[in-house]
Amino acid sequence: MINLPSLKQLRYLVTLSETKHFGKAAEACSVTQSTLSAGIQELETQLDAVLVDRTKRKVLLTPLGQVMAARGRELIAQAEEMVLLARAVAEPLAGPLNLGVIPTVSPFLLPRVLRNLRRRFPKLKLFLREDLTARLLQQLEAGRLDLLLLALPIEARAVETLPLFSDHFRFACRNDHPLAESNGVPLPALQHEALLLLEDGHCLRDHALDACQLPRPGHGGSGQESVGATSLHTLVQMVDNGLGVTLLPDLALQAGILRGTDVVARPVMTPDQGEPPARQIGLVWRRGTQRAKEFRLFGEALLAALPKPKPVSDKTVAEKSPERSPEEKVT
Repeated sequence: MINLPSLKQLRYLVTLSETKHFGKAAEACSVTQSTLSAGIQELETQLDAVLVDRTKRKVLLTPLGQVMAARGRELIAQAEEMVLLARAVAEPLAGPLNLGVIPTVSPFLLPRVLRNLRRRFPKLKLFLREDLTARLLQQLEAGRLDLLLLALPIEARAVETLPLFSDHFRFACRNDHPLAESNGVPLPALQHEALLLLEDGHCLRDHALDACQLPRPGHGGSGQESVGATSLHTLVQMVDNGLGVTLLPDLALQAGILRGTDVVARPVMTPDQGEPPARQIGLVWRRGTQRAKEFRLFGEALLAALPKPKPVSDKTVAEKSPERSPEEKVT
């Protein structure tokens, strides 16, 4: 019979591969450095192979060590999933759930639903990670996250998605802009505006451009600005100071992102008067996970926890702020 590595030994190796430091790895595993070092040495003896190159200055995994760490990460994730699956059979959503959320959704949606989710599932321990889509998908693949709340569609393999609702885009400008009094802004009109966007890496940037059928900056046909904002709040401040116009999702508008500014929002009109431009908000998880049924239940609960959307007025969604002095405006 083969003498199999233990999950504890694999966890030591995986953590060392991530920290590249025996002391930090030991601290992360809540053991002493000597215990962690001895565990990895035992694993090397069992496998009759060198997994870690130890020098005075740094710790590096051998090529075989890197492969073993990757396999070990998968085995640990599967073992953890077995435990969580057993808990879910007895009581769904009653244990830890590592949820990744993009920054253009997290601050605008989660405060509206978390209280109701806690009431419905009091034993749920929801751990949140806010990051950009690409990095969240990497962490999902690595097993460090269980579930993602993203804007769809995404380019990723070996995942399943559950669309939840549409988040429509609206045209946002200062209240002294020529289009501020319009009941609706036609899509072609956006081609001639100085459209401010989030910086590269934010999926909202691409989703907004695709939904509104606008070319990428530098590809002709639009007046899009090359300067990118780091957040929707920064984007609103740039518009408020007369640097251009933008597209904002209803989620942010309903959360009051324009409060205290001179920015107003208008519907975007499609040529065929069809469905307004929008992105889809949905859940993403690893394909084949045994927790898919539990994640679908989480999606249903999230939708049920959402309060009824506040109407976004066609005339104004901004609260008037006191007139600011010239030195308070960005130049």
